[in-house]
Amino acid sequence: MRVAIFGQLLSEEDVPYLLELLEELDKNNAHIAVEVEFSKRVPGFSSRKNCSVFSLKNGLDSSFDMFISLGGDGTMLRAVTYVRDLGIPMVGVNTGRLGFLSIFKKTDIRKVVTEFLAGEFSIEERSLVEICLDSNIAAFGDLNFALNEITVSRKDTTSMITVATYLNDEYLTSYWADGLIISTPTGSTGYSLSCGGPVIAPNAKSLVLTPIAPHNLNARPFVISDDTRIRLKVSGREENHLVSLDSRIATIPNGKEIIVQKSPFRIKMIEYKSESFLKTLRNKLLWGEDRRN
Repeated sequence: MRVAIFGQLLSEEDVPYLLELLEELDKNNAHIAVEVEFSKRVPGFSSRKNCSVFSLKNGLDSSFDMFISLGGDGTMLRAVTYVRDLGIPMVGVNTGRLGFLSIFKKTDIRKVVTEFLAGEFSIEERSLVEICLDSNIAAFGDLNFALNEITVSRKDTTSMITVATYLNDEYLTSYWADGLIISTPTGSTGYSLSCGGPVIAPNAKSLVLTPIAPHNLNARPFVISDDTRIRLKVSGREENHLVSLDSRIATIPNGKEIIVQKSPFRIKMIEYKSESFLKTLRNKLLWGEDRRN
């Protein structure tokens, strides 16, 4: 069994849970690879046997059975940039706050291993979106994809921007707003949801366009097929605007054409029978909770 582990921060109170995970993996003779910077925070890592490190460029391949992210949803999104198109099944252990992607409680961290080995899980493939910019603008390099959303938004101004939007080369509308979110089903419980977008089941073949604080009040979130080619052009009072891919952000000149479309690869997420998406919705969004009950 080959397991990769990634994290960004490691508080003192979370160290015992990480050590529990390592102990459980050692019991099952797993080869463990830890992200090179995170490995410096792991107590006693340098003296551990059957361990290696990995980085964005080296150390991971499709032979790994599992990729474990320790942190919140932001850590999980960062972890996707390591896995890319390798097809390694991913799972998140939540040491942060809300956590729609990192759904496993850290107090149950041993179950990440034991339930995996017992086959108490299924693999759910999640679609991503990618951005194509003018060839003269290499803002994101080969990390031009996002699991949650791609967002265009204003920069250096309190004035709104205008986002002219075309779907498969047919004009849709010009959003006069603080920005526009193009969300995957996975990202529908993130930024899009906080801006009034719908919750979409992770396996739906859809994208949602969610305007951010639109001034044209009849603008509403719009669910479209995920094979739609989206073309955007931003204008506004400033010379530049922002484009973000999950947690990565770049400044783009106004007027440059932006193409957004579904990525050619998917991310494999491990869904344990004890921690399903629907259970997460009930727990995180308090669905069904009512003082009258």
